[in-house]
Amino acid sequence: MTALVSCFARCYHYKNNNYRIFSDNIAEKILSDEEYSSIASNMTNGIKFFNPNFVGTKENALKWIVDNQLSPSVLGRSAFCEKTLLNAIKIGCKEYLIFASRYDTFAYRSNIDNLRVFEIDKSEMIEDKIRRLDKNKLNYSKVNFIKCDFTNKNWINNIINSNYDKNQISFSSLLGISYYLAKEEFSNMIKSISSILCNGSSIIFDYPTYEDSKETQTNEKLASGANEQMKSKYSYKEIEDILSESGLLIYEHLNNKEMTNTYFEKYNNLNPNNKIIAPKGICYCLAVKK
Repeated sequence: MTALVSCFARCYHYKNNNYRIFSDNIAEKILSDEEYSSIASNMTNGIKFFNPNFVGTKENALKWIVDNQLSPSVLGRSAFCEKTLLNAIKIGCKEYLIFASRYDTFAYRSNIDNLRVFEIDKSEMIEDKIRRLDKNKLNYSKVNFIKCDFTNKNWINNIINSNYDKNQISFSSLLGISYYLAKEEFSNMIKSISSILCNGSSIIFDYPTYEDSKETQTNEKLASGANEQMKSKYSYKEIEDILSESGLLIYEHLNNKEMTNTYFEKYNNLNPNNKIIAPKGICYCLAVKK
């Protein structure tokens, strides 16, 4: 459900804005019309949960929820990821690994040559996504799907035994993952991924901090309602230690203010009455293996 809601947020933002923080023109092809309408309706009907003092139309209610609750983290981390990916490609990255790929659409929007894309997720998620791609005649012939259950102790072997080349510089996205893993599980995941990366490869991820906000608390409740319990929070020092133990160094790190200033400023200048602000309690990190 959280994957569908994230896809909905990207789709809504694309359809309802001329200038976009993150431009995803494929998300609406991943969602069915029924799913889009159902999510929109459920969100609108829950406006009092999100904003008890809200007064306005249903359309305004939906926009308030998307812009204030659903989109900020999703759009910010997506924009951060793909900007840094493009920079990595310029300096020799040849492989893009998307862990817990869900309904990510990069491979179906991009025309970058000589970049091999690996979408890594549970069997049921990959099978569901392929059905959606087939239904909308979206070409996925260049995508390498790898079925992995991250709770399986030896899941990394599924990647090792694929046509992934660990001697090539790669870029790994772990967006939206750290929330749902215990600290030891997340640390072990970083170690496993780092073990198959060559020097110069990058990992990007977001993580929850100890700095709570109304938005992050609401997201925790939504995740819990979808049976996707958020398990961990981290300090900068804890993240730094986890990465260091795996031979990774922090290259770029953004808190909510830095995310807003870097990726949302132009949008907010154009929409002064409907600003999008990155939520407190979430940070974004790019690490490089040395």
